[in-house]
Amino acid sequence: MILLSLFVSESESRVSLQSEVFVRRLNEFVSLWYTFGGGTRLDVGSDTRPTLKVLGPSNKELEQGKATLMCVANKGFPSDWSLSWKTSDSSGSSSIRGEESRTPGVLQNDGLYSWSSTLTLTADQWGKVGSVTCEATQGSHTPVSEILRRDQCSQS
Repeated sequence: MILLSLFVSESESRVSLQSEVFVRRLNEFVSLWYTFGGGTRLDVGSDTRPTLKVLGPSNKELEQGKATLMCVANKGFPSDWSLSWKTSDSSGSSSIRGEESRTPGVLQNDGLYSWSSTLTLTADQWGKVGSVTCEATQGSHTPVSEILRRDQCSQS
């Protein structure tokens, strides 16, 4: 059993509040999630910008009339970085809309999070794409982005 204490003091009114939280060990790992329950989450660590990698569609998928792109974000903290997609046509002007989905952050052994997002387009839409950008944002942090140009992919 581990004891975490929080001590808050208001110097002007000389009022102090002390709160203690008892944390049970779960398989030699201190789980604050287990202690506080499913409605509360406590992330402890230092802010870390994730690294992004954008993966293009496969030739086999394009033959089936579909193009799925994946953005993998690794080693970020806290867990609430948001991933979004931006697309532009070959001229760089208009955007092409597709279906987006995102996985929740997964806590890795190193205390940092990884997550991913997919963008699904038709093969015809992919043929008109000039570039796609995956962007990770969180609060007031400078966004992190990774660009994939269609001509960089083997399946042009």
